[in-house]
Amino acid sequence: MSINFAVITPLANESNDFTPFTEAVIAAFDLVGSGCCYFVVDTVSKDNTLELCQALSARDARFITVWAPENRNVVQAYMVGYKTALAAGHDFIIEMDAGLSHDPAALPLFLNALTAGNECAYGCRFMKGGSITDSSSTRSLLSRSGTLLARLLLGLRLQDATSGFQGFHRSIVEKFLGYSLLSKAHFFHVELRYLLRSKRFVEIPIHYRAPSPSVSSKVVSNSLGVLMHYFSLRLKGKAPEIR
Repeated sequence: MSINFAVITPLANESNDFTPFTEAVIAAFDLVGSGCCYFVVDTVSKDNTLELCQALSARDARFITVWAPENRNVVQAYMVGYKTALAAGHDFIIEMDAGLSHDPAALPLFLNALTAGNECAYGCRFMKGGSITDSSSTRSLLSRSGTLLARLLLGLRLQDATSGFQGFHRSIVEKFLGYSLLSKAHFFHVELRYLLRSKRFVEIPIHYRAPSPSVSSKVVSNSLGVLMHYFSLRLKGKAPEIR
């Protein structure tokens, strides 16, 4: 029996890596025997990424292009993808980055975890079998520091709290779509995992390459602000949770 799952991926200025990325996704779908991919594109993209997505969608019904000019940050882009995939009736929804930052060959591992009874599956770069390459020392330090702070201040039991390769059962997506997240950038992965900390989860080793060399000061500032907000609530015994 085929697995009713979807992949969501925001894309911006991905023309150079579009073909190798989508070919890798197609190979994973063919291996599994099912799958659907939602491209979320907004005005951040200045090249012909939107046209490439639309052309592939016209050729292959497994790829759906979602044009979302109303997005104001990357978190909104992810949420548009989750909402669209949920409305389409998929049982499992997996989020991943484009441009081969995440390897689509790992998709079967996420599906195995989610169909085995886990509600959440999180990609992990820092466990045995995982790796991070082509990444600046600054980005690597931020990734590891974010996980360390999440473990120390929020009590997360994760080896990698900041990875953006993750998958959920639709019942979990239904819950967190109704929650107002504070993060405006990639720290939302930590925020979401903290809010879902009581759910059944498993970490999966992934290989990650980070072509972008830097992280903006606004992203770091927002991340620290959200972290300290939840840490303060935890100290007061008022830690929120998505149940």
